Amino acid sequence: MDAVADPSQTEPAPERQPPRAAPSLERSFESVLFPGGRRPRSRPEPDPGVLRDLRLDQVIESVTRNWAEYDLIPFFHARFDDPEVVGHRQEVMRELESGPARRAIDEFARRMRAMRQALPAEKKQLYPRERQRWFLAAAEEYVAGVERLARDLRQAPLTSRGLTAFRDYLESYAGSSDFQRLAQETRAVSEGLARIRYSVALQEGTVTVRTYEDEPDYSIAVEETFRKFRQGVVKEYRATFKPFTGMNHIDAQVVDRVALLHPAIFEHLERFAREQVGFLDPILARFDREVHFYIAYLEHIGRLRQAGLPFCYPGLSARHDELSARESFDLALAAKRVWENAAVVRNDFTLRDPERILVVTGPNQGGKTTFARTFGQLHYLAGLGCPVPGSNAVLFLFDDLFTHFEREEDTTGAHGKLEDELIRVRDILERATSRSIVILNEIFSSTSLEDALFLGRQVLGRLLHLDSIAVCVTFLEELSTLAEGTVSLVAGSDPRDPTVRTFKIERRPADGLAHAVAVAERHRLTYRFLQERLRS
Repeated sequence: MDAVADPSQTEPAPERQPPRAAPSLERSFESVLFPGGRRPRSRPEPDPGVLRDLRLDQVIESVTRNWAEYDLIPFFHARFDDPEVVGHRQEVMRELESGPARRAIDEFARRMRAMRQALPAEKKQLYPRERQRWFLAAAEEYVAGVERLARDLRQAPLTSRGLTAFRDYLESYAGSSDFQRLAQETRAVSEGLARIRYSVALQEGTVTVRTYEDEPDYSIAVEETFRKFRQGVVKEYRATFKPFTGMNHIDAQVVDRVALLHPAIFEHLERFAREQVGFLDPILARFDREVHFYIAYLEHIGRLRQAGLPFCYPGLSARHDELSARESFDLALAAKRVWENAAVVRNDFTLRDPERILVVTGPNQGGKTTFARTFGQLHYLAGLGCPVPGSNAVLFLFDDLFTHFEREEDTTGAHGKLEDELIRVRDILERATSRSIVILNEIFSSTSLEDALFLGRQVLGRLLHLDSIAVCVTFLEELSTLAEGTVSLVAGSDPRDPTVRTFKIERRPADGLAHAVAVAERHRLTYRFLQERLRS
């Protein structure tokens, strides 16, 4: 089937209006993640083993899962120990928690997403005019998004440095001659296409495209004729077809004939697609990606807040004077517990100068490792500028974070389990500084009590000498009284039934039961094991 054009009048080319004068574009804004557009050097990317030990890999995956298009994971791996960067991000986080700024940016993100969806389509379509129309659709979304965001932020009572600087940049960009020209051309082409009217006549395998001449709409006449026969709701007999967004060859030929009838408008569309190919401002594109670092995290913790869990913006200190947290919890575990509609246990801790090391003892499965993970998570997230789990916190602005959690023995390696542990601990002690955090979980459990106690004292003594902040989970209660810098924490049990764990970590002297319980567990002599043996 061929399509032919019916000769008719054509439209004159629209006049090109010169763009209005605009203020010079202010480029002081570069990034919403860093103050003053200055990107400081981040700390080395975290060891995957550290993220895994603290279950931060699960937290980051959960936070970013629904925002894959923005590639946010690198932002959660780039941690800074610059208090200015952290304070800058906390300001933006607070402002985006609710209110007009968040609503305005959500609408802008929706427009930018629609723009991106149109741009790949523009590249994939087979027919030139179809590609050009998709390109125009992308530009329409972009222009509308920029203009709406500029208007909304102009009216928003912004206080954060990051969003205030972005608003100033956006105001300058939206008033620039380049953007004004883009907006005017986009509207002119769109309005020109919207004015087009044409008719299609089908006869003996030929499609004739001609100008529209106010022909009657027969569908209205048919409906009016049969209106008197309608009785209530009628069954729908119209067939449904699978939607197809692309043009077929007949569609393309029809559009080509319409273009012959309206050459000026289609020449305008072609010129627009050619001249505005790089319309997307790179700073706005960067802002759209970076701002979702904040939005993704706030969306994640918002679900936990609805379940009654507290989050706070921690104070940060580069000194050891006092570190503390109230009602803190493991973020990865909390997400799982809330999903299961189960309670989340919260814990407190305090370190006051000259205290440096929290030594956590108590029965197995009592929450000791969860507490150690919580301590690490709080500090890592605080270094990103994020709200942390807890009602109040003052945390340490550390330079590096090290973990030593038990690993399965590598039977193919040249070292035994104890030797492997010693090598790993030595590596930590060689790299740690007075501004480091070290989390040790059940070290040297594979050796004898006497050797474990000797090695544990050597390791904690070295950490005290380095003046590092540390958490040590152990069954060696003697380590809790090693020096003035160690603090004893004990995983609690129900006083009426010592076999029932409360998962509360209490600041008090060790009760002398931790090692006994550990030995009993190892030899299957606990109350639970004895009950099982007696039943069998």
